[in-house]
Amino acid sequence: MPFLNPSHGPASDDSGAGPRPARPIPETPVAATDLAATRRQLLESGKSGKLDAPGLRQVLVDLHEFWLTSKGVELGIRPDSGYSIIAVGGLGRGELLPFSDLDLILLHDDMPPDEVAEVADGLWYPLWDANIPLDHSVRTVPQALQVATEDVSAALGLLEARHIVGDEDLSTLLIGGIRQQWRTDIRDRFPAVVAHAQDRWRRAGDIAHRAEPDLKNGRGGLRDVQLLGALAIAQLTDGMASLRPDSPGAGPQVAYGRLLDIRTELHRIAGRPREQVRAQDADEIGAALRIGDRFDLARVISDSARTISYSIDVGLRTAGNALPRRGLAKLRRSPIRRPLDEGVVEHNGEIVLARNAIPSKDPGLILRVASASARTGLPISASTLSRLADYAPELREPWPAEALSDLLVLLGSGHHMVDPIEALDRTGLWGRLLPEWGAVRDLPPRDAIHTWTVDRHLVETAAHAGSMTTRVSRPDLLVLGALIHDLGKGRGADHSIVGADLAIQVGNRFGLWPQDVTLLSEMVRHHLLLPSVATRRDLDDPATAESVATTLGHNRTLLELLATLAEADSLATGPGVWGEWKASLINDLVRRALRLIDGGEPARPESLSPEQIALAEAGGFAVVMSPADGPHTFRVTMVAPDQPGLLSKMAGVLALNGLRSHSATVQGHGGSAVNSFVVVPLFGSPPEGGLMRQQLMAAIDGKIDVLARLDAREAESPIPTIGSVSATPGVSAGTGASAGSTDPAVDGAGHPKTAVPALFAVAPPRVIWIDLDAADSPADPGDVLMELRTDDRIGLLSRVSAVIERHGAQVRWAKVATLGSTVVDTFCLRLDDDTASGRTRLADDVIAVCPPPQPRAEGDDGDGPQHHGGTARSGVPIS
Repeated sequence: MPFLNPSHGPASDDSGAGPRPARPIPETPVAATDLAATRRQLLESGKSGKLDAPGLRQVLVDLHEFWLTSKGVELGIRPDSGYSIIAVGGLGRGELLPFSDLDLILLHDDMPPDEVAEVADGLWYPLWDANIPLDHSVRTVPQALQVATEDVSAALGLLEARHIVGDEDLSTLLIGGIRQQWRTDIRDRFPAVVAHAQDRWRRAGDIAHRAEPDLKNGRGGLRDVQLLGALAIAQLTDGMASLRPDSPGAGPQVAYGRLLDIRTELHRIAGRPREQVRAQDADEIGAALRIGDRFDLARVISDSARTISYSIDVGLRTAGNALPRRGLAKLRRSPIRRPLDEGVVEHNGEIVLARNAIPSKDPGLILRVASASARTGLPISASTLSRLADYAPELREPWPAEALSDLLVLLGSGHHMVDPIEALDRTGLWGRLLPEWGAVRDLPPRDAIHTWTVDRHLVETAAHAGSMTTRVSRPDLLVLGALIHDLGKGRGADHSIVGADLAIQVGNRFGLWPQDVTLLSEMVRHHLLLPSVATRRDLDDPATAESVATTLGHNRTLLELLATLAEADSLATGPGVWGEWKASLINDLVRRALRLIDGGEPARPESLSPEQIALAEAGGFAVVMSPADGPHTFRVTMVAPDQPGLLSKMAGVLALNGLRSHSATVQGHGGSAVNSFVVVPLFGSPPEGGLMRQQLMAAIDGKIDVLARLDAREAESPIPTIGSVSATPGVSAGTGASAGSTDPAVDGAGHPKTAVPALFAVAPPRVIWIDLDAADSPADPGDVLMELRTDDRIGLLSRVSAVIERHGAQVRWAKVATLGSTVVDTFCLRLDDDTASGRTRLADDVIAVCPPPQPRAEGDDGDGPQHHGGTARSGVPIS
């Protein structure tokens, strides 16, 4: 790779030869048989430890160049002869491996065919007779340029061509012509280049998570770094992905060198050109490179491959954005910057910082960038990550509530969280947020049943848990527990016990309440309890369920969290780990344990503060705003004469002003509704309380149609449909069509269009009815609690309240909580039609205004909305 081998000249050098020390021309040519014998001696020297991997590659390069130079002189391949020998492949890059083919081109200046054949036979036959692997061709400059035009693989190979011997002007003509042609044609060829790489990845798989990785062709392998070099030659990217030296993997150069050394030892140990690292060779390779055992080797391979994978993603995206525009596309305005969150905007298909963002003064900016990426499906710009890595300060401990909320939004986005977390991790930012992550980063599993490294398994578990948040009453603890449940691995002790202690440390840093820190620690400590007991103990024995209930302290919330975590953990382990048999056993155990656990404490209304009571007794309308926890969080108290439809209009006014409700309490006093909302502005500063008071009065008078305006605002939202934006600018999503095609996903310049906004839930919405005994009821006789669990959307509380009011139900009080992107709302209702059918109709209409779930992912059980009667307070399926 030119840019990885400075001694061979920079990647931008059109000559391709670069400055190299002159080699003496021997008087007596070396026979090919001597070349083969010398190769064998070098390999023996390598086995004895006299030559390390880089040294062996360099000596092999020198040996073959020496032989080719002397043989070329013998055959008359000299300056001004009209012939030259050009090396491509490993020899062209100056990194020849022990059993790599010699990739050679005999270039001639349209010489007589008989003479060319004679020279070619004199060059090829000695190598064949000595059993030296050879990939050869005979070309004129126009022929070689034509081949490069028609074949992407040939073009990529010729970009690494290097003059060996003969007519250097002829070689320069080809090498310079290839590079100029590559730059000129890259706009039209870029989709084919991307498709070529994707085909290779499909065949060879992902190196970082493959049992026997293909170091050369797999995703994150050597070919990808060489592709980065080709994009650098096209002047579309610098190929470095803006990684800091202290980032995991330290950048593609270092990662490339590690994989190249491992591949060199693999050749030497296998005694043939093998690209896949087999388990039986791993210990020997690790020992030869002084890495350690096969697990240490697997960790190095994973780390290097993930660094290269991140780099190639950034390189392809940067190259796509740098493609020159043509035709009418030149006249189009530059892509606009669309605000997504405070200090975060979308520009040209990427997440970037707003112009007024100051990372050095905004510790929470990292998480806002990551959550915006997960919500929109847009990648984070490499320059943004680099800027955050350089300037963003550490979050103070405990974290402010805003930072925890952004983390929960990220974790609640399902598998859309994987790419942002990987980008943060490769640039060193994820380790700042979770210093404990370093112990599990790229840690290979000890059990073959696991598909992923430990750190990726944690992310996958959290992603699966994100699609199950509406099953539990504490979705925030579910995704946090999923993220850290195996954090104790790799520390030489029982990972459940070590992890429980780490969970206390992490929970306190996140700013959780003490009781929630304890619950999170108990989740980690007992995350294997239900699968272990269900598959190894007799469930018909009453002592089995009793032991589970006792171990969990008869905590109903902990039991439902562990049941859901067990499924997410199994789905993230590997194919076939979660199935009907295991699911039925765990569900049976959970049902039996639930019968032994008392019902949870029902939700109760909060007491009004003296200030709120004073506002209510003053009568009329009032909107009072005051700071809450965090620089971007505010408490809004709204007071108005109580009447039907009031809650919907109050919540709607907040949403229309770009205020996202994190929590709310809905109560009354003396004939006035007293509703308090904790809100976060989507962008900028909140509006004045007086303005919202006027809007509320106009909405009550019917001068403002709140729901219609909410629909319009949602349709104009800058947040695009997740997954609708092409991951590679310049290539239409999933089609590989050329830039400038008529595909609706791209514009005439080959750049992705921003899709029409449409919000999709990760988890299906649920409505749970709770009938309470009079003894523990916080409501009046005849009232019922309706709990809604769903993903959030613009104006959700206003929409749900409008449905409730349309059904003639009266909201006596309500408690609203937005935990990340998941809403858990409890309404105390006086129903107009308190029958089973009436409740079902109301629940169905409420669910209809919730975000629709995405298509079910493979392995998901597909649980839809459930309406539980009686005293059920758990999302765990109960039959």
